[in-house]
Amino acid sequence: MNAELNRKTAIKEVLPTAFGYIGIGIAFGIVSKAAGLSALQAGLMSLIAYGGSAQFIIVSMLLVYSPIISIITAAFLVNSRMILMSLVTAKYFKNDSMLHNILIGSLLTDESFALAMNKLNYTNNKLNFAWFDTANWFAYFVWFFSSVLGALVGNFIENPTNLGIDFALVAMFIGLLYLQMISDKSLKLSLQLLVVVATFILVYLGLIFIPSNLLIIIITLLGCAVGMVLKHVFF
Repeated sequence: MNAELNRKTAIKEVLPTAFGYIGIGIAFGIVSKAAGLSALQAGLMSLIAYGGSAQFIIVSMLLVYSPIISIITAAFLVNSRMILMSLVTAKYFKNDSMLHNILIGSLLTDESFALAMNKLNYTNNKLNFAWFDTANWFAYFVWFFSSVLGALVGNFIENPTNLGIDFALVAMFIGLLYLQMISDKSLKLSLQLLVVVATFILVYLGLIFIPSNLLIIIITLLGCAVGMVLKHVFF
């Protein structure tokens, strides 16, 4: 990464994330096909829902004939963390138009958020619409085409879990976490490691006491609180 914030630079910097999208998008397409969806349906879901974890949940709930209201609620709760991420990114676009803010917020993902937070380490804590918009759209279309490709490939795969495809999403988040930790010079590595360990513990306990559809948003809030306390008290 470098300090430039233009569309050409955005394409170069989003490429590693896009390659991750290819693997996960293909995985989603294969799982969708195994659940009975066509390539067209998988592609439309990626265009409309556009949320990796939410889409996997939607497909699994469709497979067991869950009520539509349950599917909508589950998808909303899983993606509700985007509200927190949008609040963080919004402050960098206060001088942009409402349309620009809507576009950034609509196409924001975990990966593009992590990419933007990493970019801040090189740009003196600045972001602009051209860079973020390009990164978002590039990732969006890569995800769509990968989903369709996966659904087509799914015609030849009977049991996707035998290939470990369900681990693709987890592997990509591990990679993004690693890149964020080694790039962010504003926080000590020891603090970041402590927050990661604390989050793992919270997730483990949360799996016991918190409903799975609320787990992500609650652990996100608790993890942020723990991080703030550790930073201000011990660092």
